Amino acid sequence: MKDLQNQLVTWRRDFHKHPELGFMEMRTASIVADQLEKLGFEIQLGREVMHPDFCMGKPDEETTARHIEWAKAHGAVENYLPYFEEGYTGVVGILDTGTPGPTVAFRVDMDALPVYESEDENHFPNQNHFRSVNHNMHACGHDVHTTIGLGLAVLLSESADALRGRIKLIFQPAEEGVRGARSMVEAGVADDVDYFIASHIGLNVPFNHFIASNNGFLASSKIDVAFKGVASHAGGHPEEGKNAMLAAASTILNLHSIPRHSEGATRINVGEIHAGSGRNIIPDSAELKVEIRGATTELNEYMKEYAEKVIEGAAVMHQVEHEITLAGEAISSKGSPELAEIMHQSAENVGLTSEFENNSAAGSEDATYFMEAVQKRGGYATYCIFGTDLAAGHHNEKFDVREDSMMSSVQVLFEAAKSLTSE
Repeated sequence: MKDLQNQLVTWRRDFHKHPELGFMEMRTASIVADQLEKLGFEIQLGREVMHPDFCMGKPDEETTARHIEWAKAHGAVENYLPYFEEGYTGVVGILDTGTPGPTVAFRVDMDALPVYESEDENHFPNQNHFRSVNHNMHACGHDVHTTIGLGLAVLLSESADALRGRIKLIFQPAEEGVRGARSMVEAGVADDVDYFIASHIGLNVPFNHFIASNNGFLASSKIDVAFKGVASHAGGHPEEGKNAMLAAASTILNLHSIPRHSEGATRINVGEIHAGSGRNIIPDSAELKVEIRGATTELNEYMKEYAEKVIEGAAVMHQVEHEITLAGEAISSKGSPELAEIMHQSAENVGLTSEFENNSAAGSEDATYFMEAVQKRGGYATYCIFGTDLAAGHHNEKFDVREDSMMSSVQVLFEAAKSLTSE
């Protein structure tokens, strides 16, 4: 186990040092694919596991092409890059034992955030020379998640003779912004899955503690709004202009005035506005980035439909054109108690303090698409959390985790795999 612990640290620090944003995890995915293949897993890559029509908020071709060169220059395993060069960066590893049994899937995510990592001399990754080499950062622990997935692959490959059925390791791109899971579900990745387990590290759970079923995730829609008006001289001919910025401002005020719903929690936030080109010019364009959430998929849809009417009304009022783009979306979901009990027992077997269920309100997660797809087929699904001490909160420039949290996390998932597939 000591050798694996050292390998986990090596992998984690390498991924942390080379963060990649959603749909651009080319270096990361190539290393994952290479390791899985060496461990004897059948691998499925790129378009084979991602439906192009359901990739939300995907970067443009120019940005994607530039990142291919970055990946090559920073240690990608190049023979796998052709599968990922269009930005379809999903990887699925399959261990088929050749004996009858269930199909068990574990999902981990790979993407980083557009956060500039701290240069503080006391920041652990900086002290130990694995601080990010670019302007992005693994500020939510996805470097750890990818590492845990590979660690699980090692233990599974060493114990394949004692297992039954099939095990799928799903390495998902673009979880941030809830953009990547649906494309994998629509590509059929979950169609044969009987048990589905997604996991996350941190989330205010203490070190050596575990939550077997976290049900607090809100459904969410991320929308980008563009207004197009007509520019004009603000002093000479203001009546000839069509002010896109005013449409955006009216939208912001009225989005935050949407009535809340009696059946559960709802959220809305306008996080960005970009508009205007000069103090004496009627702004002819404006862009908003909006986030909507609801305690259930139905409540989120209520907020989303209301928001679309507000946006349309502002455009009509100010005589500008508008366009709404869905940049990410997640549904609500609740874990299966039957599977949570197995995870709960697996954690206790490893020596963690385990909580069966937590329903506290949290953020959003697109693993819920996998969960719903599996449960609709009569399968079982859960979302579990591995506790750790954090240097700072998630999405913070000083975010870091205890690296000795990784081995116990791998062991819990391995225990669950044995329980679900052993003879």
